[in-house]
Amino acid sequence: MRWEETEHTADVGIRAYGQTAGELFANAAEGMFSLVADLDGVRPVGEVEVRVTADDAPSLLVKWLSDLLYLHETEHLLFRSFDVRIEGTSLQGKARGEAIDKERHELKLVIKAVTYHRLSVDLERGVAEIIFDI
Repeated sequence: MRWEETEHTADVGIRAYGQTAGELFANAAEGMFSLVADLDGVRPVGEVEVRVTADDAPSLLVKWLSDLLYLHETEHLLFRSFDVRIEGTSLQGKARGEAIDKERHELKLVIKAVTYHRLSVDLERGVAEIIFDI
């Protein structure tokens, strides 16, 4: 299992898993976009590169997901596959997907923000929990 949806009263969250920090962050991104749309219909025809740095792993995860969410909102993109390389508190990632096509893509939730509420990142166990403001 790469990720799963978690219960939250007002918002929505995910628990992501990964054997490496890069895999964990890639799976968190996939989980987030799975809440936004049915990814089965999204083709990985375009690619964007995202680079972020932060003070610690939890902040790095929030920045990574927030940058992807910003691209989704401003460029009207859906992403379905991710490659992430993490060195210390720097991340270099690639996200593949395509422009939103309302004829083909089943959109689900509108995520307003990635939050710090109940945020946890355990790189040793390979588990992260994130709550999204919807």
